[in-house]
Amino acid sequence: MSVEEKGARMLKEFREFAMKGNVVDLAVGVIIGAAFGGIVTSLVGDVIMPIIGAVTGGLDFSNYFIPLSKAVTATNLADAKKQGAVLAYGSFLTLTINFIIIAFVLFLVIRAMNTLKRREEAAPAAPPKPTAEVELLTEIRNLLKK
Repeated sequence: MSVEEKGARMLKEFREFAMKGNVVDLAVGVIIGAAFGGIVTSLVGDVIMPIIGAVTGGLDFSNYFIPLSKAVTATNLADAKKQGAVLAYGSFLTLTINFIIIAFVLFLVIRAMNTLKRREEAAPAAPPKPTAEVELLTEIRNLLKK
């Protein structure tokens, strides 16, 4: 088998793999998940954290850090990182809140989907219409009863 034939066969196999429903569904899920992550990041950074900051007296978690060297004298995180090593636990706290919100929203979405699925399964299906033979036999039985 030549190199061109091997390449063509490999390309065909890859195309078949990529066009399978699961791979395409996964790709769509990743893209939607990334967009959803951006929305949640904005929700946390632009809505929730300012509210928490207002309630706690103007605290801004993003600037919470612990200097790991004596050379760090800055009071904000951006300048402190330029001066040396810092432990930016405020950023970690913000990302942790972000994760908890994403996990909770996904829980609510999956819970709603499961509820809808259970309702569909619980709804009784309409009985199938009897076949022509069954209807004919039913009529004969009813006539014989008379």
